[in-house]
Amino acid sequence: MTDTNDVLIIRGGTPLRGKLPVFRAKNSALYLIFASLLTDEEVILEDVPRLSDVLVSEEILRHVGVDTSWHGHELRLHAANIRTCNAPYGLVSKMRASFVIMGALLGRCGEAVVPMPGGCAFGPRPVDRHLSALREIGVVIDEEGGEFHARKTRAFGGTAHFEAPTVGGTQNLMLASVLGGGTVVIDNAALEPEVADLANMLNAMGADVQGAGTSTITVHAVPRLSGVRFRPIADRIEAGTYLLAVAASRGHVTLTDLEPHNLAAVMTALQATGVKVSANADSLSIDATGPLNATDIDAREYPGVPTDLQAPFSAFLATVDGVSNLRDHVYPDRFTHVEELARTGARLRLDERSLEIRGGPLKGAAMHAADIRAGGALIVAAVAAKGTSEIGGLKFIDRGYERFAERLSELGADVIRQSAVKLTATGTFGAGAASNTLLSN
Repeated sequence: MTDTNDVLIIRGGTPLRGKLPVFRAKNSALYLIFASLLTDEEVILEDVPRLSDVLVSEEILRHVGVDTSWHGHELRLHAANIRTCNAPYGLVSKMRASFVIMGALLGRCGEAVVPMPGGCAFGPRPVDRHLSALREIGVVIDEEGGEFHARKTRAFGGTAHFEAPTVGGTQNLMLASVLGGGTVVIDNAALEPEVADLANMLNAMGADVQGAGTSTITVHAVPRLSGVRFRPIADRIEAGTYLLAVAASRGHVTLTDLEPHNLAAVMTALQATGVKVSANADSLSIDATGPLNATDIDAREYPGVPTDLQAPFSAFLATVDGVSNLRDHVYPDRFTHVEELARTGARLRLDERSLEIRGGPLKGAAMHAADIRAGGALIVAAVAAKGTSEIGGLKFIDRGYERFAERLSELGADVIRQSAVKLTATGTFGAGAASNTLLSN
């Protein structure tokens, strides 16, 4: 992988045009990778994005004894012999999704030792909902020194209720239950397509998971699972980020090899601004060349606008004349991008977890990503801005977007990835100065 100390140099202001296939979903592949622990036969995942988060997941599996190999973008996983049920802190601390290995290890080994996970720091994302639900189905869990020791002492069964839907928690329960010995009902389960994708793969392996994609999932345990060849769903967050970059640049693009219905809320929100949207069975086109208007956005659990697209949406709305308001009902504090986005001249005001956006022209700036989707937002802004932008923090962007610079270039963007350059003492470069216009009240 390219050096994460690199920067992206984007000369914006050119409408993006063309056709682009959507890569497979990172947020699905991570959990499918952990599901490979549930069988001693080979699991083959097709078209897996080679992102740093995926590579961390692979490394965690190698630590516990899984044989892994890449053949292009095909990832082969063979958990014939598990040598430890302890997930390493040094790897789990890098990524929140890694906590779901607990359910997979419980299903395969009957126990798991997993430390508190890490990941992007944009507000609390507690694992207590995972733990409470696992305990409801019979998992015994002790905590000591920042590690959780989970054990199976009886067949898992009963109903686990989530006070609020959680994608990772739902998947943790599914992984623990498919070989758990009883019947588990997950109440108020997450509705996200990635949950259904995991259920589809588990069922292809011989599991009995019913209701995925609804708020009630029932898992009837089976004695064993077999190997499988499986292709994850398209990455709706990557697709949404490209759609917003195209809209911000006032371009016209067609995305292919995706499931448009998984982006219904995104399409509706874009249409509310005046963007023309059309969809077929496996493609989606938008045309943002006409007049646009401001709108309000509420990020919510699926089927709402994804929280992972809240930041990219704010960057797009910053280019649209008028006043837009944006709230995130999933992670209300997820606004790490705001100060950096303001460097482009975006007029933003954050007030009690609501972001007011007064749209207008943006100009190139030096910016730094603080998390994955904040990085996506800064790139959306840079593509639309007049002048040149320099974006750092690519270690985060590389966690969620594969070959971002090259793929933007395929749509006509003037973007290159190069070794970091030293900015001047004023934080400016070239002919364009960064301007911070973050409103304080």
